[in-house]
Amino acid sequence: MKINIINACSDLGVDVDGSNKGPIVISKNLKDQESVTINKLNIKKSKDKKDLKKNLNEVNIFSEELYNTNLKIIKKYIFPITIGGDHSIAIGSALASQKINKNLGIIWIDAHLDYNTFKTTITGNLHGLPLASLNGLCKDLTKFYDGEYYNPKNTVVVGYRSDEINKKQELNNIKNMGVAVFTMEDIKKYGIEYVMERAIDIATTNTNGMHISYDLDVIDPNFAPGVSVPEINGIDIDTAMKIVSILKTNINKIKSFDLVEYNPNYDINDKTLAIALNILNNIIEKINTI
Repeated sequence: MKINIINACSDLGVDVDGSNKGPIVISKNLKDQESVTINKLNIKKSKDKKDLKKNLNEVNIFSEELYNTNLKIIKKYIFPITIGGDHSIAIGSALASQKINKNLGIIWIDAHLDYNTFKTTITGNLHGLPLASLNGLCKDLTKFYDGEYYNPKNTVVVGYRSDEINKKQELNNIKNMGVAVFTMEDIKKYGIEYVMERAIDIATTNTNGMHISYDLDVIDPNFAPGVSVPEINGIDIDTAMKIVSILKTNINKIKSFDLVEYNPNYDINDKTLAIALNILNNIIEKINTI
């Protein structure tokens, strides 16, 4: 199957700079892949701690352009791989896949829930709201969208371990919506094979497939330091690649794929870059066999 790489070059959703540079650094190291690049607006990014809707208009403009780009690619029966950028970029990529494929599930592989709303966010960093947005809770972030949202019953988080101040409110949001969460403790207790099999089963039961959004900060910063918001006690490289191996086995169920949050400003000796390339090259190789 033909693949198109979409470089989603935005760090507008986080008050840490640099993840907008990640997609180009990654994609230029991918061989023989057609790509298109979407850049954030050239603005002075808001970092005001009192601003609880930081860069909202600019994020919406970026998401809409990314959404329309993904729509065009998917309509041509080309597989979209979107490289971010902070995780707010998934709003555009995942909603485009849902619009075309209809009734998809989603697996959110991440150290964080990204399930705040404008009522519960403390930081106003919009990369903390995208998964809630994809379930239809943050309409201010999806004004461009006129389709069905992802069903929370087919929405899964894998790898959560954050000690964020407002995690109780996020967890309440998750619980109220019925989203499945597999924590790092679950991974340690049951193994990544069991967790991913359960996640895939939840995401694909009575659906037409699934969108995968893989945040590099799910990996422990000892192995992957090049992210904007590192969280200790994450998965190791072997586990990160076991996830990929399991996804490859289920490639026919996957309709679209994100890899996000690579921040070259914080990488050490290209350690995180190497992991990102290994993940993508494995996924690309498998998609090429479809």
